[in-house]
Amino acid sequence: MKKAGKLSVAALAIVAITLGGGYIWIQRTDTDESQLRLYGNVDIREVQLAFRQPGRIAEMTFDEGDTVLAGTRMAVLDDQPYRDALASADASVQVAQAELTKLRSGLRPQEITQAQEALKQARAVAVNTERDYQRQSSLVASGASSRRTVDAARAARDQAAAAVASAEAALSLAMEGFRQEDIAAAQAHLAATQATRAQTATALTDTELLAPSNGTVIARVREPGSMVASQSTVYSLSLDQPVYVRAYVAEPDLGRIAPGTRVRVTSDSSDKVYHGQIGFISPRAEFTPKTVETTDLRTDLVYRLRIVIDEADSDKGLRQGMPVTIDVDTHADSSIPNRSN
Repeated sequence: MKKAGKLSVAALAIVAITLGGGYIWIQRTDTDESQLRLYGNVDIREVQLAFRQPGRIAEMTFDEGDTVLAGTRMAVLDDQPYRDALASADASVQVAQAELTKLRSGLRPQEITQAQEALKQARAVAVNTERDYQRQSSLVASGASSRRTVDAARAARDQAAAAVASAEAALSLAMEGFRQEDIAAAQAHLAATQATRAQTATALTDTELLAPSNGTVIARVREPGSMVASQSTVYSLSLDQPVYVRAYVAEPDLGRIAPGTRVRVTSDSSDKVYHGQIGFISPRAEFTPKTVETTDLRTDLVYRLRIVIDEADSDKGLRQGMPVTIDVDTHADSSIPNRSN
């Protein structure tokens, strides 16, 4: 009887172990490896709008909460100083253009004629001084002329010859026109004034602050009449598109996702399901941020990923920092190990 009792206990133990093992196996195989749930927060991009130029604000068009479209004029600076600067730049361009045109055209016909007549006059004086010198030299032997007179006549002749050479050079310059180096310098000066003018025109355009994208004004920082420096924030704008979700995936699940994987996103504030796809997975591991609501240990290493919500689904229901739940259809294939076995 004792042996029979021992055999019965052993048999029951074997059956219990077998059934228990089967129960554990069933529990493991019931795990759905094609589903992965992640947790994250909505990450909507914000833009700090500012003028590129300093000045006094003349107009502020929108208030906090207003919706704006891309290209809408949101604020304007007093543009009178910039208009004055543009007028001055236009005048400088005109002066430089006139100077270049003058150099390219050369001297006027009247100036060339004047140079020709000056040469004729110099040659006539040279002929007269040469004759006087010859006459005075011939009279020295007879004593009718002194050496001093001859020397004076020689000096006058040489001076007249130099005047002829100078007049000939002046006429040559008048006929040839200005030097190419002078023309090149004038061209460079014109280009510099045109660049200054373009820069001034850009500064005038920058007195208008335009919305870079569709969005919602979340902060109006300045008021009309305020003096602002360059790059001083005037508005804070929350962009409508794109809408991102920042989430984290544990290292064991990293092989189950990839850029382009489709996801479903839900929040606690509504029953709407948002669709999107994984757009980026960080190549660097980091510790789980305390803001991520997961059931895993906080010290586990995770990888940050970014989910892009489909434009057709995104609406005002997703707001900056809102916690959301992400369900991923991983569709694990044979190349991914079955962790339930």
